[in-house]
Amino acid sequence: MENLEHFRRDTAAWLEQNCPASMRTPMSEADTIWGGRRFEYPSEDARLWKERMAERGWTAPTWPKAYGGGGLSSAEAAVLKQEMRRLNCRVPLFSFGLGMLGPALLEFGNEAQKQQHLPHIVNGDIRWCQGYSEPGAGSDLAGLQTSAVDAGDHFVVNGHKVWTSYADKSDWIFCLVRTDKNHKQGGISFLLFDMESAGVSTRPIQLISGASPFCETFFDNVKVPKANLVGELNQGWTIAKRLLQHERAMISEIGFADPSGQAAPLAQLAREYLGESHGRIADRVLRADIARHEMKTQAFMATLQRASAEAKAGQSVGATSSMFKYYGTENNKAKFELMMKIAGHHGLGWEGPGFSERDLTSTRRWLRSKGNSIEGGTSEVQLNVIAKQVLGLPD
Repeated sequence: MENLEHFRRDTAAWLEQNCPASMRTPMSEADTIWGGRRFEYPSEDARLWKERMAERGWTAPTWPKAYGGGGLSSAEAAVLKQEMRRLNCRVPLFSFGLGMLGPALLEFGNEAQKQQHLPHIVNGDIRWCQGYSEPGAGSDLAGLQTSAVDAGDHFVVNGHKVWTSYADKSDWIFCLVRTDKNHKQGGISFLLFDMESAGVSTRPIQLISGASPFCETFFDNVKVPKANLVGELNQGWTIAKRLLQHERAMISEIGFADPSGQAAPLAQLAREYLGESHGRIADRVLRADIARHEMKTQAFMATLQRASAEAKAGQSVGATSSMFKYYGTENNKAKFELMMKIAGHHGLGWEGPGFSERDLTSTRRWLRSKGNSIEGGTSEVQLNVIAKQVLGLPD
């Protein structure tokens, strides 16, 4: 305990000295630092903050130092997060490499793959996207048909992925491919390859919110070196399931925090839109709704922190990640429904006079939140996983 308090004091002092003032302010979604070869930083302070944190390995605080991580214990990582929140420090880097691929590589990658990719993920040099879903293989992911044919020292990949988040902005992809047509789950492999490879193309998918994080991704005779195969041939389904657990845990956190790590200020919004009465939100019903939501959020946050500590101690989260993903999705959707109630007619705006930029952003984010119940595995799939693998219910 004494060593942990010493770590807390040193961490607090370092953050005070190294986190720029502009990186201690609320951030919008547009301010999220994704990194990558083509990423344009919103400011030099944002670049500096990312570089300082990456140099210490604190963009991936619990990863081994041998791969660029911070080498912190779970308790030390919790202290780092607490001190960052106390000072309102922005998350310096957010990426699918950190939240999904990196943990999978640590478990399944060979030493050469870890040395090649993990330090670049920590530094934010390479931005990754996920090649899982296909037009005919969404909820039934194991039905995917994108093929990788053995061509000697490389595979030749052909196929079509869909809902590939930020594929048009990403540098590399971690991709599920079929390497054996005679087996379903047993014929899938896990490949990594550069999005600038000949034969790779993307096309954005327009959403009702007006934004388009999703893309269709096409592979036309793409050559992928065999060294980029993670794990054994035809054993990619095991890796895919593990990575989905990490993805669902990551998505579940949307329910109480955005990439900035700062909770949505529902109470503050209610005071601004509805006014105050004796120092409290004027609308009693909304006041109770917001209090109820905040209590659920705090309970969920504590549960996630406990599960994270158990996972770092060697206890697999396993199928319970589906519980977190489902609850986090519903919690996030409820948050935006509350925001719409608070905003009243201001929440109906799409464009034009009479609506502030915040009004319009809230409307679009409310629409975007509906997609949370689809991405990372639909809510229906999660409920089936919970029923069978957590509760042990019969088919």
